[in-house]
Amino acid sequence: MPSSSATLISKCTIFPDQKSDIKTLKLSVSDIPMLSCQYIQKGVLLTSPPFSFDDLVILLKQSLSTTLSHFPPLAGRLTTDPDGHVHIACNDSDIDFLVVKSPELSIHDIFSPGDVPGCVKEFFTYDNTLSYSGHFKPLAAVQVTELVDGVFIGCIVNHAVTDGTSFWHFFNTFAEITKGASKISKSPDFCRNTVFNSQAVLKFPPGGPTVTFAGDEPLRERIFHFSREAILRLKYSANCGCLLTKQTNSEVLGELCNDSWKSVNGETNGKVKNNNAEISSFQSLCAQLWRSVTLARKLDHTKTTTFRMAVNCRHRLDPKLEPYYFGNAIQSIPTFALAGELLAKDLSWGANLLHKNVVAHDDDTVRRGVEDWEKQPRLFPLGNSDGASITMGSSPRFPMYNNDFGWGRPLAVRSGRANKFDGKISAFPGREGNGSVDLEVVLAPNTMIGLENDAEFMQYVSEIV
Repeated sequence: MPSSSATLISKCTIFPDQKSDIKTLKLSVSDIPMLSCQYIQKGVLLTSPPFSFDDLVILLKQSLSTTLSHFPPLAGRLTTDPDGHVHIACNDSDIDFLVVKSPELSIHDIFSPGDVPGCVKEFFTYDNTLSYSGHFKPLAAVQVTELVDGVFIGCIVNHAVTDGTSFWHFFNTFAEITKGASKISKSPDFCRNTVFNSQAVLKFPPGGPTVTFAGDEPLRERIFHFSREAILRLKYSANCGCLLTKQTNSEVLGELCNDSWKSVNGETNGKVKNNNAEISSFQSLCAQLWRSVTLARKLDHTKTTTFRMAVNCRHRLDPKLEPYYFGNAIQSIPTFALAGELLAKDLSWGANLLHKNVVAHDDDTVRRGVEDWEKQPRLFPLGNSDGASITMGSSPRFPMYNNDFGWGRPLAVRSGRANKFDGKISAFPGREGNGSVDLEVVLAPNTMIGLENDAEFMQYVSEIV
């Protein structure tokens, strides 16, 4: 791996090309806990455009300015009123735009086997920046990095302002406008008359909150790719309590194809057979990961393990929120099991625990979660304080590979240093689609070795196509 030799070429500020009609947006019960989380850092790797890099920079600046006019909160700042309520002042402030060159890095280097190379972290700015900093820092930034044979476009956004759904909506719109769209296909909804709107106040110490996890622990990070076939075999095993081999009859796999994979806007990639009775593909994959990481950690059999999953609440409410409601509309679902029991039972046992919790998270559960937070306002519990937790973030349903800026779909999706700790997992769609999944797995070094040596887990892993 050559040195990235990243050089900052320029840094400027981008303003919306139109004044905002929105004055302020109050942070919700789902937004406020994210103030102790670091800015989201995610981006896409692309081949070089069929024009010069300098022309690309000019084009990106122009399209970003237009995009911000459709997403005025991102060009604002956070403010706290005398009562302690936090708002987004949509005051047409700026966001940062950075141009970086890494003349010794190639696309091949990013795909090098093994751990994610450290140079990827240099594709992002605002390292270790808490979302509370949006009181005095821009709420978003974009960094474009030129490689030998490609470009990386990194998007960095305050996590108290967007969840993953809104983040990728903004990123997709940025790409859409860069590609030449005169009208955006999906407009954000800024309504704040929702169940998440509350008068409850979370009090912060002077200077704001601190990060809730250790940021200096040694970690390894890998991308594990799961093909559609591997996912279907996991799903069969979870639902039927038996293990499929790679030679399983294709008819059996065919019967499982109509899975409840849904994109963020509710459109299905396959027909939904029975979304309550059947353990889903993703729940099956999560259960296998839970088992294998628990085994690799060599926990005492009496130790309670936790699998924490963030879920989108937009479609769980009655009436539903708009699919493109802008902001955070997520809640965390923790599932617990004794390490010994999780490992002694088969895959279907753990998968069923996850499945039941997800299915049970309906309108009533969401509203109870809001009421519970209002009684005891608190920050989002990122981290792994007991050494036995896994936190699943992001989603294979997010349209990450829709970020076509005009010369083709991304080659890969990668993330920065933000919000990473032992047991943090992020799920991305596989580039080939069709229900394939990439898991970005962050673990303590010894745990990662154990996972890599776990034949039960690795039999489902394949090379990224």
